[in-house]
Amino acid sequence: MPVSTLPNQPRLSRRFRLQYEEAQTRWVFRYPEGMVQLNPSAAEILKRCDGERTMDGIVSELETAFNANGLEPEVRNLLEEGQRRGWID
Repeated sequence: MPVSTLPNQPRLSRRFRLQYEEAQTRWVFRYPEGMVQLNPSAAEILKRCDGERTMDGIVSELETAFNANGLEPEVRNLLEEGQRRGWID
């Protein structure tokens, strides 16, 4: 099983722009070749990837904001997928 190479303080790639699209009533990632629509959970995670917050900090903030526990696997899976897609530096 490959070891995660996620940075401790994930940051969104500058090639992508995270923004809310009124017309679609959802968060999207814009990039020169197109756009990726995000589900609400993914948007909440990615909005916190500012290069300042740690992975643990992101998880803790989400668990507090949504009164939930055990979100670390979901957050890690999304960030690993985002890294594979070039969203995370």
